[in-house]
Amino acid sequence: MAISDMNSQRYQTQLAEKISRLTDLFSPFGIPELEVFESPEKNYRMRAEFRIWHEGDDLFYIMFDQETKSKYRVDQFPAASRLINTMMSELITQLKANDILRKKLFQVDFLSTLSGEILISLLYHRQIDETWTEKAKELKQTLQGKGYNVNLIGRARKIKIVVDQDYVTEKLHVHGKPYVYQQIENSFTQPNGKVAEKMLDWAVDCTRQSVGDLLELYCGNGNFSLALAQNFRQVLATELAKPSVQSAQFNIAANKIDNVQIIRMSAEEFTQAMEGKREFRRLKDANIDLQSYDCHTIFVDPPRSGMDADTCKMVQNYERIMYISCNPKTLKSNLNILSQTHKITRFALFDQFPYTHHMECGVLLERL
Repeated sequence: MAISDMNSQRYQTQLAEKISRLTDLFSPFGIPELEVFESPEKNYRMRAEFRIWHEGDDLFYIMFDQETKSKYRVDQFPAASRLINTMMSELITQLKANDILRKKLFQVDFLSTLSGEILISLLYHRQIDETWTEKAKELKQTLQGKGYNVNLIGRARKIKIVVDQDYVTEKLHVHGKPYVYQQIENSFTQPNGKVAEKMLDWAVDCTRQSVGDLLELYCGNGNFSLALAQNFRQVLATELAKPSVQSAQFNIAANKIDNVQIIRMSAEEFTQAMEGKREFRRLKDANIDLQSYDCHTIFVDPPRSGMDADTCKMVQNYERIMYISCNPKTLKSNLNILSQTHKITRFALFDQFPYTHHMECGVLLERL
């Protein structure tokens, strides 16, 4: 997305276009009235990354036009959080005056939170060492002295130096209740904090009055698991990425939730375990008996590629299916299978990515 695309006067127009496009795409399924959750018109992205351009003594951020591939200078980025924009200016000033930290720096990544923390990753085309670390510690101290709750990471080929932690702690409010989430650098998190809160509100609202337990596939850092736990006796959640599983465990403890269990498994592996095709030692080691769960509801938030056919068929075994999708095309493909046994009772558009063609959807299906 180019900065020139961010015309707040166009926001409602582009949102209306998305609503029309989504409604047309899913009209064959007889969807109910679309629930639409808007984004703030600016300062909505909690993370951003920029290339660094060196021009003599000058140093500045650049981005690339997706069509022409030409670079353009970026001093401020209205899509990013206010904290990122403030830090962009502060950081570049500090880097210009520091030969060690600026040398062969080619990229800066920012990860911020609604709760006021920020993590900065500095990426280099050279080896970094103890000298770099000392200068990074001095930079952190300077930024903290200016009131920033900041940590730094240095990255080079096969090197990662952390000053002093590689995560931020976000606080999201769900129907007024705060939830704490550890968000690790280079792990998936929802980029639009305010819309992420609306997604959690919607998911909790959809599952009120639920009975039995919840099964969740692709749970990430437990983003939905923790908020949904209030509506179920137990939550059994799966995730393959090890850093996300570790964050999920951290988040369970931080929020003092005692009815969520995380398994490190892919959706495909879990399907095989449920169908008795394979036995997994990790289930035994965690003392998890799949037959002890009484799951009537399943929650899925798959990658852009969607679910494979076998997982879709496994998902059909549950009375209620909640599906969060970042790709309407694969969602439609999966719904061609799921709609054979289930009816769509709620459908939502979450505008995670304003001024782009990307759409995030939420679907609730109930057995016919």
